[in-house]
Amino acid sequence: MLASLRSNWFAVRASYWFYPALFSLAGLALALGLVHLDRTGATAWLANAHWIIPARPDGASNMLTVLAGSVIGVASTVFSITIAAVAYASGTFGPRLLNNFMEDKGNQFSLATFVGTFVYAISVLQSVRTAGDQDLAFVPQASLALASCLMLLCVAVLVYFLHHVPDSIRINSVLEAIGRRLLEEAASRFPEEGTAEARMAEWPMGTVVKAQAAGYIRVIDFDHLVGVARTVDMPIWLMARPGDFVSAGVPLVMAGTDAVPDPVAAQIRRAFALGGTRTPEQDLEFSIDELVEITLRALSPAVNDPFTAVNALHWLGAATSLIGQRDLDRDAWNEPVADCPVAPLRDGFDHFLARGLGSVRSGVATSPIACLVAFDTFRSAALQVSSATRREQVLRETDLLLEQARLHLVGPDLEQVIERHQTVRKGRST
Repeated sequence: MLASLRSNWFAVRASYWFYPALFSLAGLALALGLVHLDRTGATAWLANAHWIIPARPDGASNMLTVLAGSVIGVASTVFSITIAAVAYASGTFGPRLLNNFMEDKGNQFSLATFVGTFVYAISVLQSVRTAGDQDLAFVPQASLALASCLMLLCVAVLVYFLHHVPDSIRINSVLEAIGRRLLEEAASRFPEEGTAEARMAEWPMGTVVKAQAAGYIRVIDFDHLVGVARTVDMPIWLMARPGDFVSAGVPLVMAGTDAVPDPVAAQIRRAFALGGTRTPEQDLEFSIDELVEITLRALSPAVNDPFTAVNALHWLGAATSLIGQRDLDRDAWNEPVADCPVAPLRDGFDHFLARGLGSVRSGVATSPIACLVAFDTFRSAALQVSSATRREQVLRETDLLLEQARLHLVGPDLEQVIERHQTVRKGRST
């Protein structure tokens, strides 16, 4: 249950309706509260303040009408620009990056600010009374003062938004956001430095608990699995990881018992939240795949942008170096307690190396510029990894890249690539 809640909460935060709806409710509550204070006379002191010019009913009505009409018009423009930016980014960088722009808090809060101000202005406007009898006239002075402040805030947010949108779709900004998120996720998942490789648990004979629906595993509630395992006193071995696609009948876990009662199997399945798309919440490979996709798109004949690929290779190299320095047998995401009865499905350094730099080999081998930078990236990673085994795995990838480049490059380009490969090899042997 908690896994589904976490997955749904992530989806809600990545939507464009959550913060506008939240700000709308806040604007309505704020308007009702201030109007009530104005009606009870709690804000009468504002009429005597020298820095505030009391508004008349007609002026207050006109001001709120203009404010409401303006901000809802700007909100429509903001939404249109956002959708255009998302469509451009999705088509240029790949549909996998759509979530990055949907989750952008700058876009979400900008739209929410305009919508919330609109609701506030409309709510206050209906309280203004312009009756001919001045005893019945009512102008909420405190509410109008806040409306003026919100107007200035909307102007500031509009200026920020006009700067933020073009900046957020620049390829360098996109790569930096993905790369920094990947580094933070890797450091969070593997917090300890060391040379230990992930120990792959051997699945003993037992009972398999299978999925009953299809979808990508978004979240695994590891604590819930630990609780189930201790309650029924049986070990559990995971047979799937976040990011894997499962369908009905695909094994999720192996339980070390002869039979798993249906209620216990149902409890185990509740620890897995499935969805139609992958999310980066517990899926480290998701961010790696985004950088791989950008690299391969940039190096495709239709795009032919090796410098974008170079930037992506730099971030992939930084992530590879970081993971290569970590103790991969201590997984903070999947091993929160000591003497854990649940064995996670671990991945070694070779897995992350192949998933990242290894996956872009076919595209990098077609570009002399990308090839040279890739060898420099491999050399940097080989210098930083924490064990000789991992170092040899990195150097093995350089050999595979050279072998692939021989199939695509000729002449001086190939000679330069061969020379750079020899430099990397000699640099490690001396």
